[in-house]
Amino acid sequence: MDRRITAERTAMLIGGAVDRAPAYLGIAEALRILIADGRIPPETRLPSERELTTKLGVSRTTVTRAYSLLRESGHLVSRQGSGSVTQLPSSAHVGDLLLNPEAPPGRIDLTCASPTAPPGIMQAYEAALAELPAHLPLTGYYPSGLPLLRQAIARRYAERGLPTEPEQVLVTSGALAAMAVVVRAFVDRGDRVLTESPSYPNVLAALRDAGARLFGADVEQRGWATSSVLDAVRQVRPAAAYLMPDFHNPTGQLMDDDERAALATALRRARTLTVVDETMVEIAIDEVVTPLPFAAHLPDAISIGSASKAFWGGLRIGWVRAPERRMAALVSARLTLDLGAPVLEQLVLLNLMQRREEVLELKRRRLRESRAALVAALAAKLPDWRFQVPAGGLSLWCELPRPVSSALTQAAADHGVQLAAGPLFAPEGGLERRVRLPYSQSPTALADAVDRLARAWEEGLPRRTTRRRVPALVT
Repeated sequence: MDRRITAERTAMLIGGAVDRAPAYLGIAEALRILIADGRIPPETRLPSERELTTKLGVSRTTVTRAYSLLRESGHLVSRQGSGSVTQLPSSAHVGDLLLNPEAPPGRIDLTCASPTAPPGIMQAYEAALAELPAHLPLTGYYPSGLPLLRQAIARRYAERGLPTEPEQVLVTSGALAAMAVVVRAFVDRGDRVLTESPSYPNVLAALRDAGARLFGADVEQRGWATSSVLDAVRQVRPAAAYLMPDFHNPTGQLMDDDERAALATALRRARTLTVVDETMVEIAIDEVVTPLPFAAHLPDAISIGSASKAFWGGLRIGWVRAPERRMAALVSARLTLDLGAPVLEQLVLLNLMQRREEVLELKRRRLRESRAALVAALAAKLPDWRFQVPAGGLSLWCELPRPVSSALTQAAADHGVQLAAGPLFAPEGGLERRVRLPYSQSPTALADAVDRLARAWEEGLPRRTTRRRVPALVT
């Protein structure tokens, strides 16, 4: 496959770097950061020196010297018939994280973007327990989900502008389990799968374990309006795509309807099976214009939802919403994994969905306060860290002054803060200038965490990171 980036887009990404003196150093440094950060993925063919010279308005010698520096640093390699192709000079720290229930007292865990249970959860469990006896004379197996819950989920899709029948809904034990069902049903070893970059680490791991070949398309802080995603669809021609258009994790970006329509058109033309992760769709903290579900623009898309972010992480219920013609394959795949989600938890979710706005408003109020506290603490203690405040979702996606995310993760641990390094979210490597900071904890805990991060940052970071690989759990 010939993956390339146009001279026009390369020039746009380089931006004002050409104004640095000498210009070739500015261009080389800008491209090095873009490659290390994953915004220009590995194995991407850069424009020819002549094409980039024209777009940047510099001399041919300037671009030649910039490319030469990138080859020396290991970020670029020349291949016969392919021109100049990007690469990472060495593997960044991409070890996974495991939440440690026996962590020392006082440790602040920022690997988990999931709030505590809002008021109303206990009431929902009590109501579910009262309803449970009616199910005890039965087997308790509901491979597709409780009929009433499937109806409620279908009704919520219809309220959002996507008519759905209960028969199009498959209830699972969480969103990751839903993704596992979809992967089992439709993704074959060697398939090209397009994801955003950054993307959700546990899904990336699931796709890799299934033997998929991952390709990332940059969204960063500019969302999907750039040509990156559309270019990737045309060039990669992926068999499948995994997207998070609703308060994207980790950037918090919300894809608007025009972007959804344009991307849906490209995916339809490429005949790409599209999986849409909507686990954050209910986490609108500010007033926003609510777009239609992505599947309203692309009827063949498969949507994944979950109760964990909207209500509580301990409520392990998710679902798949798919076209009717795909349901048989999904149910068949599901039966190779488990025989159904727990009945009690399904009853709990059914109760919560009947009081959805009441419960969610309390959660949004908490998140609004925590987000404000985190933003204020960063402005006061780490003013060089850059980020955009999202209108929803559960985290800030921070840009560091230097590409040291993995080193920061280890330094922060010495100060009692557990972080998820940027490379964890990279489908093809890079993102060392990024770190995700969830605002799902209390304002006090977040202020304390930033104080510790500031001390770690001021004391300096190790030049090399120790590579560790442990089981994954980044929520």
